[in-house]
Amino acid sequence: MRIGIIAYQGSFEEHALQTKRALDNLKIQGEIVAVKKPKDLQDVDGIIIPGGESTTIGIVAQKLGLLDELKEKINSGLPTLGTCAGAIMLAKDVSDAKVGKKSQPLIGLMDISVIRNYYGRQRESFEATVDLSEIGGGKARVVFIRAPAIIKTWGDTKAITKLNDVITMAVENNMIATTFHPELSSTTAVHEFFLKIVKK
Repeated sequence: MRIGIIAYQGSFEEHALQTKRALDNLKIQGEIVAVKKPKDLQDVDGIIIPGGESTTIGIVAQKLGLLDELKEKINSGLPTLGTCAGAIMLAKDVSDAKVGKKSQPLIGLMDISVIRNYYGRQRESFEATVDLSEIGGGKARVVFIRAPAIIKTWGDTKAITKLNDVITMAVENNMIATTFHPELSSTTAVHEFFLKIVKK
């Protein structure tokens, strides 16, 4: 199994470590590769779009020709885990808590509506407990950093977990979106769930 992680910014190393732990837990042989250009997408069985700044990730991916390629592959069924900025990248509908609608390059394939910076800026980052029992993980402490919120889902999208009635994780077919950072949590439940989709 070959897992790619978009590596322009954000927590590439943390995602790589958490993916390695999840692979070990599931006793799956796997390789983790950094993805920056379209050629890096060749032969990956799953892709992780980490946190960071969604506008920057989108602009860089577009400049390097990765955005369209990524969109095509995800649309064709490539298992994808988008965390924080990655969730924003996957969403069909995005607005900002302060400035409202914002034009930015997106993958835009997932039936979710997302508000950027929902809880405020960097200083409003926090930890909270979410219930991951829907994916076999139980209760877990997770980190929200300048986190977005999933405020609406439609179509085949299913809300997996919420915090104060706001969706923090959703799944639609081959796509997983989390507004928290599962790579910074002690549980590997989200990454294991992702790898099980890859393995199918």
